[in-house]
Amino acid sequence: MSTNGKVGIGIIGSGGIAQGVHLPAYAKLRDEGKVEIVAVADANETTAKTAAEKFIIPNVFNDYRDLLKLSEIDAVSICTPNFLHKVPTIDAFAAGKNVLVEKPIALNAIEGAEMVAAGHAAGKILQIGLNLRFGAAPQAVKRMADAGKFGQIYYARAHALRRRGVPSWGVFTQKDKQGGGPLIDIGVHILDMTLWLMGHPEPVSVSGQAYREFGNREGVFNVFGPWNPKIYSVEDFAVGHVKFKNGATLTLESSFVANIGKDEFSTSLMGTEGGLFLDLADNTNSRIFREENGALTDTSLASLPTVASHEQEVRAFVNAVLDGTPALVPGEQGLMVSAILDAIYESSETGKEVLL
Repeated sequence: MSTNGKVGIGIIGSGGIAQGVHLPAYAKLRDEGKVEIVAVADANETTAKTAAEKFIIPNVFNDYRDLLKLSEIDAVSICTPNFLHKVPTIDAFAAGKNVLVEKPIALNAIEGAEMVAAGHAAGKILQIGLNLRFGAAPQAVKRMADAGKFGQIYYARAHALRRRGVPSWGVFTQKDKQGGGPLIDIGVHILDMTLWLMGHPEPVSVSGQAYREFGNREGVFNVFGPWNPKIYSVEDFAVGHVKFKNGATLTLESSFVANIGKDEFSTSLMGTEGGLFLDLADNTNSRIFREENGALTDTSLASLPTVASHEQEVRAFVNAVLDGTPALVPGEQGLMVSAILDAIYESSETGKEVLL
């Protein structure tokens, strides 16, 4: 490492996700002597200076390419909007840096594939910011799945549903900058975690439908405040069905707006030896369903350690850089997620099943 055996960190994009998640995690690792936060870059000079002052960062840039010139930087977090993931990532690899890029990997799988290829060519780490895997409950359930508690998982149901939760800030409602709506913003998280729990079977075909029934309407109640319906160009609900090479299937539902009883962020698994309902909004609702000793049993997750999943995500990235080990959420897995999301959008537009 370039800074006394520590990982030199640069931050590209210094808005909400950087200041709320990445920088606090890196600051904790700095206190532990593992990293130095060397520089921050943002097209908005005021935002960059605010981040630098708050987290005691010595170098501030308007142009991220100037940040990448610093030899003391070993790795970067890319915390920009989706449409600005690809180019900074590829530029970072060209500069010899490792990359943690926020989810999704990019606007689409085509861009994501370029990023994965660039990482391989540079011999550097590409980790995708899909933090749900690092939570205490998902980690516990994954250990159970790997131990065979569910047997062969043949069906999964993944929900990332908000009743009224349109992000009214940033570019979340603009398809050209975001790539899509709830499917690519919050559906990406629950899909990734579900695929991970299933052991990443190979997807072979996808069908789906996206709807925009509320986005262009005036006066719809929203917990995050009003959005601009005139520029709303993404879906507000989407559903997809995925078939895998091993015969398993998965359904995915995601919404910013839907007439449902309550928000839901959950995964259900059905396996030959057991089943699961994992409620990420309230772990006490989670249950493992099995038949044991001639009886049907429901097992709850009674006690779990307190884990900050975003902090664990950043910690895993830094450890991979320090140890020279593979990323725990590698680019290839983020690419699989994006390929499935792309196929749901394509199926919705064409009315046909999409082969992967």
